[in-house]
Amino acid sequence: MSLRAFVFVIGVFTCGIAHADDHASEFLDVGDWLEAERVSDARISPDGRQIVYTRRHIDKINDRFESSLWIMDSDGERERFLMKGSNPRWSPDGTRLLFTGPDKNGKPQIFVRWMDDEGAVSQVTNVTVTPASPTWSPDGKRIAFVAIIPSKNKWNVSIPSPPEGAKWTKGPRILDRIHYRQDRVGFRDPGYSHLFVVPASSGTARQLTSGEWHVGAQFDGLFSGAGLSWTPDSKRILFDGLDDPNDDLMYRRSHIYAIDVATGEREMLTDSIGYWTDPVVSPDGKRVVYSGYPEAKETYEMPHLFVMDIDGGNSTNLTEDFDRPASGVIWDDNNRQVYFTAQDRGYVNVFRSDLSGKVTPVTSGQQVATLVSADKARNVGVGLISNFSEPGDIYRFPLARSGEPTRLTAVNADMLQGKTLGEQEEIWFEAEDGSMAHGWIVRPPNFDPDVKYPMIFEIHGGPFAMYQGRFNLTYQIYAANGFVVLYTNPRGSTGYGEAFSQAISRAYPSVDHLDLMAGVDAALETGYVDEKRLYVGGCSGGGVLSSWMIGHTDRFAAAAVRCPVVNWLSMMGTTDIPFFTLSFFQKPFWQDPTDWLKHSSIMYVGNVTTPTLVMTGEKDLRTPMAQSEEYYAALKVQGVPAQLMRFNEEYHGTSSKPSNAMRTMAYMMAWYNRWTEDGEVTDSDD
Repeated sequence: MSLRAFVFVIGVFTCGIAHADDHASEFLDVGDWLEAERVSDARISPDGRQIVYTRRHIDKINDRFESSLWIMDSDGERERFLMKGSNPRWSPDGTRLLFTGPDKNGKPQIFVRWMDDEGAVSQVTNVTVTPASPTWSPDGKRIAFVAIIPSKNKWNVSIPSPPEGAKWTKGPRILDRIHYRQDRVGFRDPGYSHLFVVPASSGTARQLTSGEWHVGAQFDGLFSGAGLSWTPDSKRILFDGLDDPNDDLMYRRSHIYAIDVATGEREMLTDSIGYWTDPVVSPDGKRVVYSGYPEAKETYEMPHLFVMDIDGGNSTNLTEDFDRPASGVIWDDNNRQVYFTAQDRGYVNVFRSDLSGKVTPVTSGQQVATLVSADKARNVGVGLISNFSEPGDIYRFPLARSGEPTRLTAVNADMLQGKTLGEQEEIWFEAEDGSMAHGWIVRPPNFDPDVKYPMIFEIHGGPFAMYQGRFNLTYQIYAANGFVVLYTNPRGSTGYGEAFSQAISRAYPSVDHLDLMAGVDAALETGYVDEKRLYVGGCSGGGVLSSWMIGHTDRFAAAAVRCPVVNWLSMMGTTDIPFFTLSFFQKPFWQDPTDWLKHSSIMYVGNVTTPTLVMTGEKDLRTPMAQSEEYYAALKVQGVPAQLMRFNEEYHGTSSKPSNAMRTMAYMMAWYNRWTEDGEVTDSDD
């Protein structure tokens, strides 16, 4: 079948055509990573007059990312530093600001700052646990939060006491649950997450729930706080979680509960089995919107928005016909509609839905737009927008009337000043089985259509995720160094409908490989890509697919396989997401290993001839180092040119430390520049 590719030039942002050799300062390079800033969590005050947001920069001395809170008027004027901290939340009356930060011992705590001229700050919590998901009560008197309460293992044995002054080895870590580790956290001590309330003026935190169960919906045992929502009278809190003695062995299972703050009396509001999360109570307290999906056997289920009465009755799927994953719900003040954010074919925009399920767009276009908060009257909201020329800034969204969002910040304008960025091309293409897929090409900023450029093909992880059509600093750096960059959304990606995502259910990798290869062919059809200098890489799910591709084709001159899964059998017992791993297969491997082996790229390593750089974090608990070690050893035995890079102080991925992010880019480009389809480049080839 002939390939059909459709190419559109979009998001062009240039400052003239120049050559990097002559004007190096006009183009981005690896070092510019240190200057990039990121904004997030924009919170508008209830009266709509001020906006607080989190701003992240790089601490170059200590090799880490630092966050601080900034404040500005709602028109973007008087933008200024407020204080160190994160997770800002205005009090309902707008007089105070809740935030999280370290106490004098470096322990995370909840603080409250008065937003008057004095700006007094009070430490609200003084707890030994780590508070998460802090949420104001509507009367402003209390703050709810969630924290993990340690539990002790009851198995003790008797051995002689150590002699005075002896330094005996600490006793063993005793485990009796399958979930005992979490990437970017480490090995977790036994415990259960529970709900607390504390006076907003500071005081003793009171525990509302207890027992061997979790407050907070946990995807495969991963703790990330909880969805909390107070009723307007400040008497009850709705939350997600799972009260079941067998919760450790349950996957994608949670409920919505309501608890009386005064008595602790609790009821379950959702009655159907499923993964129900993030309740949001309406302003009048009569209804609740929540997210999730009923129990299913597919590897992926699209989350929908549901609405039910405050007592749990009359549940309705609001987005049943929308066929896009929705999140980030904000009720309108009239109690008749909600705003939310949703992916749609490589972009993200804001939508509204009435309670009958009629969905209409609030924003549109080739951008990534997210609505984060709104004023009390719902006249205006604030959030973030990024596109091909803007890395991401705070925007104001009109809600009560039609109109375009207004940009309020420009945090990376100084970094991009005078820089020439690569042009973006959007491509739609057809795989050999007739399925259409979508992606983008980033061209070098000094692009010459008569030149053949080397191409880096990057594959996203997940696999149930979506590459976004927006500015990507890493890809712009690659382009500025003379590479064309291709990135696509193969089947399995989200944002293109549930059927598209479920195309790899219990078959990963499979048809996604067809889409990826079709993307390569579409890029070659442009006429400016050198077919002898094609390179492929990706991390996590991208590591799965890049290792799979070089086991099924020899078209790539080199590969950078990062944090991969290459052996599903050994992955299941060593990852922090064991049930997610199991969900890709009809049967566990001890019953039938056939499919587990069929979809493991290590089984095809005998086909690999592509020089391969394997890169993984030493502390990775998601796709552990052993996966990379297995693959590297097999490549070496096969005589394939290969190197293994073990990144220090890294969990999953290789870029949580700024210096490692730069190393990842630099080593990848150096590796790619060493190889063509004809072999290793020598000095005489230069």
